[in-house]
Amino acid sequence: MITALNNRYEFMSRDLRKYGRQTTVQLVVGALMLLFLVGGGLIYLIYGPGAAVTALLCMGALLLPVALVMVFFRIIDWIIKRSKENE
Repeated sequence: MITALNNRYEFMSRDLRKYGRQTTVQLVVGALMLLFLVGGGLIYLIYGPGAAVTALLCMGALLLPVALVMVFFRIIDWIIKRSKENE
């Protein structure tokens, strides 16, 4: 058992940026799951299926500008990294 744990830690990298990025992604995915599953489920139980569909449309519309901003920042990050490689 102890050797299995030691082997697991040998393969883990010490790249803290990668770890931070993974943690951020996991937190965002968890928050979205809570929002859609718990929030949508409660709206469905309390107000019915019509309100749940409307809530899903509203939540999706809320995520569209957020996704566009994230894509914009990713593109800027890619351009900056590419320009630094060419220097």
